[in-house]
Amino acid sequence: MFVSRRSRVATLAACATILLATSACGDDKAKESSAQQVRLYGTDGNMLNSYPAELKERASLVDGMKGTTPLTPLPDDFKSRLRAVNPALTDYLYSAETYDAVVIAVLAAQLAGSTDPAAIAKQIVGVTNDGQRCEDPATCLTLARAGQDIEYRSVSLTRAGFTDKGEPATASYATLTFDGQQINDGKTEFVGAGIESAASTKTPPKPKKQRPTVDPDQKPLILGGLLPKTGDLAIAYPPMAAGAVLAIREVNAAGGALGKPVTWLDGDDGTSPVVAKATVARHVTDGVSVIIGAGGSGISREVLPDVVQAGKILFSPSNTDSGLTDVEDRGLYFRTAPPDSLQGRALADVILRDGSQKIVIVARKDSYGEGLQGTVRDELEKAGIAGDRLKLLTYEPPADAKAPPVDFSGGAKEIKDFGADAVLIIGFGESASVIRSLADSGVQIRH
Repeated sequence: MFVSRRSRVATLAACATILLATSACGDDKAKESSAQQVRLYGTDGNMLNSYPAELKERASLVDGMKGTTPLTPLPDDFKSRLRAVNPALTDYLYSAETYDAVVIAVLAAQLAGSTDPAAIAKQIVGVTNDGQRCEDPATCLTLARAGQDIEYRSVSLTRAGFTDKGEPATASYATLTFDGQQINDGKTEFVGAGIESAASTKTPPKPKKQRPTVDPDQKPLILGGLLPKTGDLAIAYPPMAAGAVLAIREVNAAGGALGKPVTWLDGDDGTSPVVAKATVARHVTDGVSVIIGAGGSGISREVLPDVVQAGKILFSPSNTDSGLTDVEDRGLYFRTAPPDSLQGRALADVILRDGSQKIVIVARKDSYGEGLQGTVRDELEKAGIAGDRLKLLTYEPPADAKAPPVDFSGGAKEIKDFGADAVLIIGFGESASVIRSLADSGVQIRH
């Protein structure tokens, strides 16, 4: 077919345009494939099946995210009992620790023969060490009523008891992985931490044998909840609440404490000092002996002076701030969650196993976030990661549930400019804003 010269020129120009466009596309794809990708890591406050919902329509950004949490392999029977309390339960974070905190507090009161917090506090560490081994409320309460010293072991407390400071001497951590928008249980790995010899060897006061007839003037033991029903940590509330309710049910099915059913008064810490302090004040007025909470370490730090001044016990199932080990508490603060000095090592190991070279640690600006951030940094440096390959960033958590989301756009730009290949996010539900900001800044999140 005949083609005019003008047509041939037009055809050649078109081909050149196509070639240039194709070449440009190829360059863009090459740049995209060679661009630095970032792997996300999380901690106990955001490694939950409920966490992706905080990202709303961008929930898929968590795909491939890894993290650690204090967790032992939970027996199917225990999970089944929890689901009998809350059939909609999808996570079990701190459920075992909450269950054990309630049971230990009840056993300590039974051994003390009193609802007086000071007397109960003297028995709590001893409940977990050097006595007749027992593993369920009914058996343990039977022994305690007979005046027998006991050594309680259960779902979260399996290897060793409490230290002199009133916290676990050993712990179990789980490495969790998001596949899509759900944690893949098949990829969960467990690792032990701590030293069994750190458990207390001090002898508690001699247990008091329960009298055959119940004193009509004996006041019932009252426990009060200080758990995060609302606020940034509310995503962890369902399993914690289920653990507390289950423990109270099983304790009372076994006859309660001191001859009477144990009373549970619910209460919210709001992930807010203001809300938590108001709840503590109500519990003090209502005659609570032991307060189970708070959820966040920073909240416990805020309310502990009030609790101590009132002569009550604060017993948290989820505080991990290492600094709380030596807090001034007059012997009235305890926890079933292990300190972050142990979790920091587990987190550093997870990050290093993936071969990360430039690491950013983002933390909420409170004792939990900054404490764990410092511990992970120290562990990474001990492992040989140079200081110039580490970057620490913090953000102010919202003051309350009505506050606007965290603005992390500036931090996201710093991470992009730093050329990070790993970002650890230490926070609660509000930390979803960090992930959104990273994606908005053009950081490629590795899946």
